[in-house]
Amino acid sequence: MRPFQLTRTLPEDATGAALRADVLHGLTATPKSLPPKWFYDARGSELFEEITRIPDYYPTRAEREILDHRAAEIAAATGAHTLVELGSGSSEKTRLLLDALPAPLTYIPVDVSESALAGAAEGLLADHPGLRVHALIADFTQVLELPEAPGPRLVAFLGGTIGNLLPAERAEFLTSVRKLMTPGDSLLIGTDLVKEESVLVRAYDDPTGVTAAFNKNVLSVIDRELGADFDPDDFDHVALWNREEEWIEMRLRARRDVTVKIPELDLVVSFAAGEDLRTEVSAKFREEGVRAELSAAGFVPSRWWTDAAGRFALSLATAG
Repeated sequence: MRPFQLTRTLPEDATGAALRADVLHGLTATPKSLPPKWFYDARGSELFEEITRIPDYYPTRAEREILDHRAAEIAAATGAHTLVELGSGSSEKTRLLLDALPAPLTYIPVDVSESALAGAAEGLLADHPGLRVHALIADFTQVLELPEAPGPRLVAFLGGTIGNLLPAERAEFLTSVRKLMTPGDSLLIGTDLVKEESVLVRAYDDPTGVTAAFNKNVLSVIDRELGADFDPDDFDHVALWNREEEWIEMRLRARRDVTVKIPELDLVVSFAAGEDLRTEVSAKFREEGVRAELSAAGFVPSRWWTDAAGRFALSLATAG
């Protein structure tokens, strides 16, 4: 059996089609918005890596701290022989789980980026002789079909990415994940926790401007891919704490009246001075809320771990 296999479940033009649909829908809506997945071209990924090294941006370090201390416990609790990772990216933190899980082991990373999947697999296979990798080029927010693999399976959704989904989207997503699983399988999910507003805002609005550059990068993506004429200098980066919804909103705020042409969509978009374009929602969670959402989707919550400072949590649940 080959140690590395790659299966494409998305059409070759799926990414471009999705970008066109999201931009058309989001920029003609009131209020205007774009989904955060379009931050992550090559430049956006580099900027995000810089963000994870900023002292005030704690989520990546906090989650890694939990994995450092709990990976062996997670492995023992799940008995998993297959690790499925949704939105795997570089698979960096996944190494801690792979080191803890027993051989023989199958790893199924799911991501829209073929280059990210192939690059991560190359490094993992070099470091883990005997590992089998079956990568899926797929959008984890769409209906998935996982390849055959030994059970039990552990499905991991790390990084607090679930916070980018609105509540109804989270419910739909968790229900779809539950349908992928059979009794004995487990779900490991990372969630950033509610905390002092000033701590949260600093994490998304660093004084060095890296987060601002990351936020504005979505405009550069639209310019490059759709022939638009956004000027990032026409917009300010804004990070706000929404107390009622308990989430951070990242926005781009027009500095003046702006008109943007997007030839690929035959679209002209106008922004009034001070008008916001919402580019990300990052929900923060409480333990009781996470347990309730998991239970509603058909899971049985079993473990809850936080970092020493109580900033971030990993939840383990079984397929009920």
